[in-house]
Amino acid sequence: MRLWHIDLIPYLPKSQLIAQWRELNSIFKKQDKHILINYVYNDLTSLRAYSNAVVIEMTLRNYKIRSFVNEINFFARVEINLNESLNKKFAEHNNEYLTICYWNLREKYIRGQKDFTDQVWQKLDKFYKEAIKWATKKRYMD
Repeated sequence: MRLWHIDLIPYLPKSQLIAQWRELNSIFKKQDKHILINYVYNDLTSLRAYSNAVVIEMTLRNYKIRSFVNEINFFARVEINLNESLNKKFAEHNNEYLTICYWNLREKYIRGQKDFTDQVWQKLDKFYKEAIKWATKKRYMD
């Protein structure tokens, strides 16, 4: 069980993106406890932003979302400022986590995951290298 780094959502292969919606629905419906996702329950505004990012990407790719019932029921119990949630990220989705996710996805690519084409990998790889380069440069400028 994993939520990929939010900045990787546009670069995920189809199977990982669709799996994110399944993971989110499990979180919304069952409120699963798992060492890789327990942090999400501490920041529901970021969880809402993450869910929105997944839905937007799925919509952009014309992937059908059958139901929003679990998400609606989950967030109906809490008050979230939608404007605040637009650009919110989990604190855990930092550069270290981006790197962890990058290498996890790299393994899926080199092991030959069916929908992980060279083109998909090249876009993800380019994004990651630029993001890390920018973060490194920013760290030295601060």
